[in-house]
Amino acid sequence: MSKVFTFTVELAQDARADKHIHAHLEELDDLNFVLSRSQIQRLIEEGAILVNEKPIRTKDKLLVGSEVKITLPEPVELEAKPENIPLQILFEDEHLLVLNKQPGLTVHPSETQRSGTLVNALLYHIKDLSGIGGKLRPGIVHRIDKDTSGALVITKTDQAHSGLSKLFACHTIERKYWALAYGSPPWDTPFRFESLLGRSDKDRKKMAITQETGRRAISFFTHLESYGLPSHAPFASLIEAKLQTGRTHQVRVHLNHLNHSILGDTLYGAPTSNQPKWKALPHSVQDLLKKLPGQALHARTLGFKHPITGKELHFEAEPYPEFQNLLTELKKFR
Repeated sequence: MSKVFTFTVELAQDARADKHIHAHLEELDDLNFVLSRSQIQRLIEEGAILVNEKPIRTKDKLLVGSEVKITLPEPVELEAKPENIPLQILFEDEHLLVLNKQPGLTVHPSETQRSGTLVNALLYHIKDLSGIGGKLRPGIVHRIDKDTSGALVITKTDQAHSGLSKLFACHTIERKYWALAYGSPPWDTPFRFESLLGRSDKDRKKMAITQETGRRAISFFTHLESYGLPSHAPFASLIEAKLQTGRTHQVRVHLNHLNHSILGDTLYGAPTSNQPKWKALPHSVQDLLKKLPGQALHARTLGFKHPITGKELHFEAEPYPEFQNLLTELKKFR
């Protein structure tokens, strides 16, 4: 049965309808109606959000006294098919699953990829998944890039999904990444970097730092180690990235902007074999780098309060062999 929620606009806001509704729902204690901005936008497009019983557009403004009606559609049958893909599970209960995602595994199906994804694996290993994410994203609250490995939380119930969505919206999730990057940054203490992040006008596959549009992105970088040869400038470093926000490609774009692109990240300017930064790498490092499926980025730490029990949870995901072998080799040049 569809779930329906209504509220009356009490305060005027100079904001688009999707932002206004999102802000209102964030203030509620009702976990069944905590929706992300993208979910709200999709519901508006589908005509599932009405204002004064009429459809609206995402960019419309909501007037004081207007009645907003939100209808969550009935769960639909999932179109993704179960596949026996191995998973490294770090934690599981009746509400949540935390796993260490392997590199090379896309999180959810798309129009161009309907099989071989994490969702296909989840449907094989888990009987029940939250349906709020939609028929191609069951249980998915957040995601990491295909070639990024590491800790990821999956929801089994709608209540857990809504609760975690609220934690992500409030930026109370602890997320730390390990990045192997070119050069040696000067940060010994956490370095705060903030920008607006939006889709690149030149390449729609890429995100870019923007000046006026885009979403606020905040990263804290800590320089952990540098690697180099005697009497030479360090050629690479291990950097910890702590996220306050979790925008698409955030760590990759920020580090590239700071002139410390991630090893193996061809999308965001990693040096090619004929450039000085690549040539500065020892041959043993070059050989291991060629074996990486993509960027040397690993979601190392994930911490949050359980959305149902309230228990504090903390997980450390060990790097997969491709990342660990490269890191082990680099440590020979500390």
